[in-house]
Amino acid sequence: MHGDEVLGRELLLQLSEFLCEEFQNQNQRIMRLIQETRIHILPSMNPDGYEAAATQGPNMPEYLVGRNNANKVDLNRNFPDLNIYFYYNEKHGGPNHHLPLPDNWESQVEPETKAVIHWMRSFNFVLSANLHGGAVVANYPYDKSPGHRFRNPYRTTNSPTPDDKLFRKLAKVYSYAHGWMHQGWNCGDYFPDGITNGASWYSLSKGMQDFNYLHTNCFEITLELSCNKFPRQEELQREWLGNREALIQFLEQVHQGIKGMVLDENHHNLTGAVISVHGINHDVTAGERGDYFRLLLPGTYTVTATAPGFDPQTENVIVHPGRPTLVNFYLKRSIAPVNPLRKAPGGGQGGRMQAQLRITKKKDGARKQPHRGPG
Repeated sequence: MHGDEVLGRELLLQLSEFLCEEFQNQNQRIMRLIQETRIHILPSMNPDGYEAAATQGPNMPEYLVGRNNANKVDLNRNFPDLNIYFYYNEKHGGPNHHLPLPDNWESQVEPETKAVIHWMRSFNFVLSANLHGGAVVANYPYDKSPGHRFRNPYRTTNSPTPDDKLFRKLAKVYSYAHGWMHQGWNCGDYFPDGITNGASWYSLSKGMQDFNYLHTNCFEITLELSCNKFPRQEELQREWLGNREALIQFLEQVHQGIKGMVLDENHHNLTGAVISVHGINHDVTAGERGDYFRLLLPGTYTVTATAPGFDPQTENVIVHPGRPTLVNFYLKRSIAPVNPLRKAPGGGQGGRMQAQLRITKKKDGARKQPHRGPG
């Protein structure tokens, strides 16, 4: 995301090669991961910034060269600020998920940001991470505190999401599988367990991980991977070995929770159906083919699927560690109550009207293969 923070770029290129080689070597763990997971890898969101930083090299007299793009914009401060709508809704009643974009959002963001947002909306992503440098810690949302506009943005204020326990688990999976992140003392800072809530560290506005959580089905964390933003080539092997297992374990976390289909009585897909978990005020939606995936920690949950024009369906489900629980929903069309004053087509009274269902095809689409979670 930041062109001068180059370790993430190198690690993702190495990860791609590692996955291909181990698949060819018939590594059963990697074969299972690739066969059961749609993995999308973007090594660099800011190639212009990287070129500027690479020209200067590891002996960087100007520390922030390459952080911004060619238009001198920090891409991790460039996403539409949906937090302000969320905090308003929190006070006055309203959702904290799938918040709509402003009408003129495309004119307000950089080309790189626009491309990434279209990418996010093209797939029903489930889990993601964006990679940075300058610290060694796994950072989870929210990044922005409620009082960001009115107080010093660097004042630490914990700002948890409704999925705080899950996000903490995802961050700990990475930090404890990492060679040294979990130790906490890194780069002169101390983070217990090697993790932190973003706003508890410092408040950040218009960042990508909050945007993902508030606009899409995707749960994202931010990984700060090195004290040195531009490590030398001879340091890369140590960094790869320190991050390799953590990267693989993080990809595997997509396979926990519940998954399935939301269909009507005729087995037609209910695109955009809403899946709610009792006690967790953050919903996910079914994709274009009616498929959904909801990350959850092991435990027992009450889950409800709803769609306009259909009666809701509620199921009690048990989530086991290490694999998702299959929960399919079959919704029955709602029948509108009889209006005794409305005349039937033949001139009589008591005609029954059936509610109509109109489903608008969502722009963000769905995974091409049901039940497979992207990493």
